[in-house]
Amino acid sequence: MTVTVVSYGVGNIGALATMYKRMSIATRFATTPAEIEDATHIILPGVGGFDDAMNRLNASGMREALDAVAARGRVPILGICVGMQMLADLGHEYRQARGLAWVPGRVRHFESTGRMDGLPLPHMGWNDVTPQPAAPLFAGLEQDARFYFLHSFHFECQDAADVAAEADYGGRFTASVRRGCIYGMQGHPEKSHHWGAALLRNFSQLEA
Repeated sequence: MTVTVVSYGVGNIGALATMYKRMSIATRFATTPAEIEDATHIILPGVGGFDDAMNRLNASGMREALDAVAARGRVPILGICVGMQMLADLGHEYRQARGLAWVPGRVRHFESTGRMDGLPLPHMGWNDVTPQPAAPLFAGLEQDARFYFLHSFHFECQDAADVAAEADYGGRFTASVRRGCIYGMQGHPEKSHHWGAALLRNFSQLEA
């Protein structure tokens, strides 16, 4: 089993590979459609802006292969940070950029909720995460799980059943999504010590 990390110029892919190496789990970086098509587990990383990340992915030549793998529903795929936001139908409300549309929803700025009450943005640092019962990505993390976050936008699911975990910052927000074999984590597991290692290990052991 090898975890394939999509390398399209966005995301902290080296840190992911390092964490998996410490757990003796093999990884590789995908830069071609063929490396996506034969993957058993795929991570879509992302940092920075939604629009830039989507433009880079679309220009990489791997978008069509990723869409095909996601549509077949036989390979677990994990979006991290902006990679999770890219799973949505729509990007943030200021530009309405199109996402991958694998998990129905949109991406909203925290300020649009009207609940920030002076809280600083971006939401940066450690936060408690509460998973839904039996969420496979969070096996063994049902109590006292903490993850590192760095974001000003959050995923708003169209269907509440797609929310796999929540956190609180000016109100509850979606920290993780799951629809079929598509998973997302807004926090950074590669920066989240043993909690992040447990989540990444869980992902590597998932079966579609």
